[in-house]
Amino acid sequence: MSRLTHVTSGPYAPPAARRELVAESADGARLHVEVHGDEGAPAVVLAHGWTCSTAFWAAQIRELAKDHRVIAYDQRGHGRSPAALAHSTTALADDLVAVLKAALAPGERAVVAGHSMGGMTIMAAAARPEFAEHAAAALLCSTGSARLVAESKVLPLRPGRVRTRVTGAVLGSRAPLGPVTPVARKILKYATMGSGSAPDKVEACARIVHACPTRVRHAWSQVLAGLDLDADVARLTVPTAVIGGKNDRLTPVVHARGLAAALPNCVGLTELTGMGHMTPIEAPEAVTNAVRELAAQFLDQHGLDQKEKTS
Repeated sequence: MSRLTHVTSGPYAPPAARRELVAESADGARLHVEVHGDEGAPAVVLAHGWTCSTAFWAAQIRELAKDHRVIAYDQRGHGRSPAALAHSTTALADDLVAVLKAALAPGERAVVAGHSMGGMTIMAAAARPEFAEHAAAALLCSTGSARLVAESKVLPLRPGRVRTRVTGAVLGSRAPLGPVTPVARKILKYATMGSGSAPDKVEACARIVHACPTRVRHAWSQVLAGLDLDADVARLTVPTAVIGGKNDRLTPVVHARGLAAALPNCVGLTELTGMGHMTPIEAPEAVTNAVRELAAQFLDQHGLDQKEKTS
């Protein structure tokens, strides 16, 4: 019945940051940013999803920080970033470019990876000049650009208006999630993870999701319900890899396939058998390796774009 915001032991316990900073967004929102790894290493930026926090990336941070500089931040209202008045895809893009400016040197490039709402953040920021300055490549993980409620399979109903309406009501509920209990774990696992997910992975996800404030969870649910970033996908011109879980009920794999087809420079689509929506925790090695491969291909140790380096 504990209110712990994340697990404190095992591979999903968040490691201590080497340093922390605050990035100020366009509207004054203050964002908690963590930096892990050596200063001179190739940079990776991680953007988490709805109801999560930097703790969601614990497995990726721990492995990537061995030879990368890993920058992770809490979306507004999540984790240690205070709640803000604005909730929109514009705010998500503002926040990401603020983090890039605060954590990277002018002209320094990074691989930018986003899970779920974090992936939507990358899409929303795709046309920003600050994103073009700092992003060498991107990873879109378990995410979609539109029709999230209509495509969701969280409820075992036939596709159509009834399922869409009821799904929207469930995902947009103002009811508090309450403490993490055996029933809560079972519900969370069904909705967001593959059936074979180990108990430690379910526990890690449950602690993080249940820590999200109810008001914040509801406010962002309304943004996601009306999401339409299809036009922004066409503006995401950096090399971009896509990962989706074949058993994802929140953003079914049809979204990953659609993104891979629509991206101007898709460099790979990975469909993970048996995995649900929480792929960075369910399949940590696959997600970590995808980030590492993008960094190896599109960054050198000084954070230069490989295309620029060889031109």
